[in-house]
Order: sequence, then C-alpha cells, then structure tokens
Amino acid sequence: MSENNSPPAILITGAARRVGAAITSALHAAGANVIVHCNHSRKDADALVLELNTQRTRSASILQGDLLAYNALKGLIDQAASAFGRLDGLVNNASAFYATPIGSIVEDHWNELIDANLKAPLFLSQAAVPYLRKTRGSIVNIVDIHAERPLKDFVVYTVAKAGLAGLTRSLALELGPEIRVNGVSPGAILWPDTVSGSNDYPETERQRIVAQTPLQRVGAPADIASAVKYLMLDAPYVSGQILAVDGGRGLSL
Repeated sequence: MSENNSPPAILITGAARRVGAAITSALHAAGANVIVHCNHSRKDADALVLELNTQRTRSASILQGDLLAYNALKGLIDQAASAFGRLDGLVNNASAFYATPIGSIVEDHWNELIDANLKAPLFLSQAAVPYLRKTRGSIVNIVDIHAERPLKDFVVYTVAKAGLAGLTRSLALELGPEIRVNGVSPGAILWPDTVSGSNDYPETERQRIVAQTPLQRVGAPADIASAVKYLMLDAPYVSGQILAVDGGRGLSL
C-alpha cells in the first residue's frame, strides 16, 4: 500500500466522534496519515486533528461535507486525495440510525437512511477508485450484524446495511486485483447517544442484548478500530470478507 516510502493516506468518514474517532486514532497510530471527515461535528474534528498533529506533524487533515449531497461526493474524494497527494484507503464509517417500524415509514426516512448507509459509500468508493488503483489501496465498509439478521422495527436501516454488505462483496469482485474491499460488522459497541436513539435501547433492552451475547458484555470502539486496521493495513490477501465484531452475538440472533 505504500508509494515512494511515504505514509498511506486514509479517509475515514464520520471520523470526529465515537467509533469513527477510534478508527482514525488506530490508523494514525499505525503510521497512516488520516483525513478526518465530519459534517456537523467540526469542533470534535478540530480537537482530534490537533491532537494527532501534535503527536506527528502534518499527519491529519479535516474534510467537512454533507454525505447526503450526492453532487458533492466526488469533490470530497478529490479534496481528500489532495490533502497528502495520494489516497490509499477509504473507511465508509458514517451512518444514520433510527427506528422505522412498518406503518410509520415515509419517503424521507428511506432517502436519509439509504443515502447515508448505502448511496454515499457507493459513490465515494466509485470516486476513489482512480486514486486507490494507483496505490493498490483498500476500502473498508462499516456494516452491521443486522445486515444478515434483521433488527425489529428498523426496517429501512436493516435494508440499507444489507445493501452495504452486498456492495462490499460486489466491489471486491469488481475492483480486484488492485483494490481490496472488506467490511466490519459491529454488534453492541456503543449505545445511541441521542435522545431519540436512546429511547430505542431502554435498560431492559440493553440487558437483553448483553444476555444474548456469548461474551456477556458490550464491545468497545477499539474493537472495531482494531478490525479496521487489520483489514486496511495487515491483510494483503483478504478481500470480499465481512468480519463480525460482536462478541458472538450473531450466533444467538
């Protein structure tokens, strides 16, 4: 993945907070230069980039943009590639997540959840292909264990993530041998931190999820970050795979 002995440059979408920030920090610690994408979380992105650049000068850059704006996606990739003069990796981490029970679904739900979880990763990946071919780079998509086994009341989200799983495998077939494409499917890692999201996971539901998990605990953002780092930097003969990082919960669903 290296070119001219310079560090690989990796774009992480939704990188300013939570799992995205953990992924970014792990890739940076492994020696990569990182492009920290954000939309509304600019303050968090600024703080993360400052911290990373303090650790290693000129090793992190900010890219702000709305991934729901289709016409802006190619430009975002071009900006990301110009940050360090190359692009070696793309982590499609940014996501939208909320319940859409049958009977309540409207077109706006469909558009937002499909665009955030499937459309943006597709068109970002397509725009990144010319850059990634030059560096024999890699794409890692953050999927979800519920792409395989639906999450009740989350119809549109489940459909979108199932589509992302299909996209991951399709791109691996289309883009080899120059570009590897893989996915990571998290289980219970962090509970939603918005007021509306937290209502989807009351304490009884959280206890049920933990009880369903063979390891009997939730995971940490570092668990996802380690899996992404492996697939991005340490797995040269792995493509078309989706790695579940769920404490074994998928066995019980």
